[in-house]
Amino acid sequence: MESLAGTSLPASGRKEGSGRENLVLKLAAQLRAAITGGQYQVGAKLPSEAELTAKHAVSRTVVREAIAALRSDGLVEARQGAGVFVVSNRTGPASPFHGIDIQKLSSVIEVLELRTAIEVEAAGLAAMRCSPAQEEAIFECIAEIDVCIAGDTSTTEADFALHLAIADATNNPRFRLMLDMLGQEAIPRRKLEQEERGAASREYASQLQDEHRLIAGAIADRDPARSRSAMRTHLEGAQARYRRLLRE
Repeated sequence: MESLAGTSLPASGRKEGSGRENLVLKLAAQLRAAITGGQYQVGAKLPSEAELTAKHAVSRTVVREAIAALRSDGLVEARQGAGVFVVSNRTGPASPFHGIDIQKLSSVIEVLELRTAIEVEAAGLAAMRCSPAQEEAIFECIAEIDVCIAGDTSTTEADFALHLAIADATNNPRFRLMLDMLGQEAIPRRKLEQEERGAASREYASQLQDEHRLIAGAIADRDPARSRSAMRTHLEGAQARYRRLLRE
């Protein structure tokens, strides 16, 4: 399989933008060709995230988004605690979420409205069904976001991981599948990061983190109603922020 090692990568901490998106497309295409060409047979386990990161000289974000694209194609599935396995060597219909333009504010708002419909119920189910290990995973994601805020780096990847952890805690794999189909475009943070830099950006990230803690706390307390309410407040607040940008 051809390596991506010769491709120029952005420095750590910088916004990756279209360069990252190109790497995702290239890696996804290579893995897709390996599956459809028989290098990875149905039932085979793909190399681990760490192995793919090292082999192709790309970030973990690139690997995760490439795998999410393969899930959308119906080629692979993630099995908790085991890895990612090939389930088909023939691609299915294109995901309806391919081609989301996160630079277009109206598209961002549409995605947030969809997420609200899905994730409010996910939070409620997580409160009812969450295992101790899943609860721990949620709070580990909260801690990782704290690290990003303290280091003044983008919280997008850690934020998405938190929402995936909550989806996992529903113990209904369809919730995670839906978020995987959206990919990290479900957390369209870059536009706001461009508008609100420095102290304003950190204040915004801290505000979101307070909202995350309310969601996680309600899930830990096994309170479905409060979990749904906290998630709704979080996502509808995001919609309001983007509608403000749209007006401006």
